[in-house]
Amino acid sequence: MTRILMMFAAGFLAISLWSAAAEGDLAQGGSVDGADKLVAKLKALRPDIPIEKVSTSPVPGIYALELPGGTVFYGTADGRYLFAGDLYELTDDDLVNLAEVGRTEKRRDLMAGVSKTEMVIFPAVGETKGVVSVFTDVDCGYCRKLHQEVPKLNQMGIEVRYLAYPRAGVGSRSYQKIVSAWCAADPNKAITQLKSGMEIPDLSCENPVAAQFDLGKQVGVTGTPAIVLEDGRLLPGYMPAAELAETVGI
Repeated sequence: MTRILMMFAAGFLAISLWSAAAEGDLAQGGSVDGADKLVAKLKALRPDIPIEKVSTSPVPGIYALELPGGTVFYGTADGRYLFAGDLYELTDDDLVNLAEVGRTEKRRDLMAGVSKTEMVIFPAVGETKGVVSVFTDVDCGYCRKLHQEVPKLNQMGIEVRYLAYPRAGVGSRSYQKIVSAWCAADPNKAITQLKSGMEIPDLSCENPVAAQFDLGKQVGVTGTPAIVLEDGRLLPGYMPAAELAETVGI
C-alpha cells in the first residue's frame, strides 16, 4: 500500500508542474529538441525498442516516448532515467489521464484511415445518430453476446462497424473463419451465422483481416470485443445496448 501511495504521489507531483506541452514527431535521424541524448541512450541499450513518437511532457526536462499500442515511457533529458506510467492532471473536479488523451487522438486518426468498404457494417435504422467500430472475434463469447445487441443498437440509430480481430492470431482456425465471413457473398449473414455457433464454408479472397488484426494492436486492443467510438475512445469488453447508446450520447 505504501508503495502504491508513493507512486501516486510522484505522479501527482509531476502533474502539479504542468506547463504548455508542444509535440513533435520522431523523424528518422532526429527527435524533439532536447531529447537527443535520451533517445540515443535508449536506442544504444535497446535498439529493438520501436519508438514511434517523441514529445515534451508536462514536466520540464521530462520527455515522452511513445511506443506502438499506446505504451508511453518518460525519461530525463540527460538520458539517465526512464520510467513508465500514465500522467494525470488534477482538475478542479476530476483526474484526467493525459497519456490516454494522446492515445485517443492517435486512435481516432488511425481509425479514420480505414475504408468502410473493408468493414462488415450493420447500418442504423433510419437516421444515423452515432457510429461504433468493434474489433471482433467470431469465437469470443462476449462478442457473440454483443452481436445479439446489434439489432437494438441499429434501432436506436447506431451504426455498427465490425473489424476483424481473431484473438488466436493470423493463421489460426478463428482467423480462417473470420476470413470466410469477409469473403462471403453476404458478410453480414455469414458473421451472424458464425456468432450463432453455425458453420459456414471455408472461403478465401483478398481481405483486410490480417491488416485489421495489426491495426487492433496499434490502437490498444487487448481483448474482444473492443469498441472504438468516433472520438477515438476505446471501450474494452461487452456493453448492453442501452449503456452503449448512453456512452455514445444518444
